[in-house]
Amino acid sequence: MTENFQFTLDKTDAGARLGKISMPRGEIRTPAFMPVGTVGTVKAMYLDQVRETGADIILGNTYHLMLRPTAERVARLGGLHKLIRWEHPILTDSGGFQVMSLSGLRKLDEQGVTFKSHVDGSLHHMSPERSIEIQGLLGSDIQMQLDECVALPAEPKEIERAMEMSLRWAERCRVAFGEQPGKAMFGIVQGGDIPALRIRSAEALSQLDLKGYAIGGLAVGEPQDVMLQMLETTLPVLPLEKPRYLMGVGTPDDILKSVARGIDMFDCVMPTRSGRHGLAFTRRGKVNIRNARHAEDMRPLDEQSNCPASRDYSRAYLHHLVRSNEALGGMLLSWNNLAYYQELMQGIRKAIAEGRFADFMAETQEEWARGDLQPV
Repeated sequence: MTENFQFTLDKTDAGARLGKISMPRGEIRTPAFMPVGTVGTVKAMYLDQVRETGADIILGNTYHLMLRPTAERVARLGGLHKLIRWEHPILTDSGGFQVMSLSGLRKLDEQGVTFKSHVDGSLHHMSPERSIEIQGLLGSDIQMQLDECVALPAEPKEIERAMEMSLRWAERCRVAFGEQPGKAMFGIVQGGDIPALRIRSAEALSQLDLKGYAIGGLAVGEPQDVMLQMLETTLPVLPLEKPRYLMGVGTPDDILKSVARGIDMFDCVMPTRSGRHGLAFTRRGKVNIRNARHAEDMRPLDEQSNCPASRDYSRAYLHHLVRSNEALGGMLLSWNNLAYYQELMQGIRKAIAEGRFADFMAETQEEWARGDLQPV
């Protein structure tokens, strides 16, 4: 642990980077995957389980927490860490992505965004300054600038307008954040699928000398190859000595290919959302446990896993729970999925340390391609 926010780049293997972020609340090993704790809970999981899977940090959602239970109440209760019993780092998003998804309920201008709550229809205004204030009330360790995220495909003029707005908001967020020892504010590169706009955004944000940089506005409808092209365009412009965070990504394959291009941090709801709907991620690829082939299969999802949900429960039982709409089914599959994601990250870090990331990536993809166990 350290009194200040520090990022150390320990080793590179071609484009892949091995490092760590040190903060007062703990160390984040990178490349890192952050489970999403939208409203102060990683859905269907106990947080001590989340920690045991290998998570160093979780993500909280500014938009949802400002509506319920409200940032002011969280602050009165001692902050988000105390409220949810998570003593380790928390990154909060800024609310920008939710603003995009609420396009029918919001009005956006230079000062910020005014929107109606999806909960009760009440009217709220979020400016860059208010976003930083809320994240401070929550007690977030890594805070994100307010940005405007545009769903793709979109018109170039609209992408450029949103990117320029996000840059102006980044400067206001930096001023509002000020100096907070031991904490960090990250900027967010926007620019859609237009390389020149991505470069302009990354260059301007780099001039602000922030503690870290996120790549936003991807995994919002564009093909994977477009996402990877935008990473290849953007990352060379960002400072080598600062962490790079790809927001909202993604599948295990997305993660491998993005690590290869130099990404250090990820978050995604996919592991828990898929688990609640009967889909398991394993070293053999995806397994739809709802399928009838699993109804009498007493083998586990993965006999080699260190996770009890993966190793100790039969596919037959998981199939029964999911088909019966029992909550335990979603809980066990979410546990399996988060454990798999963290095992993947551990494997990535080990491979970079050994200088064999390309081989690890190929071996992992080959095992996915071979597919799941044959039916009994």
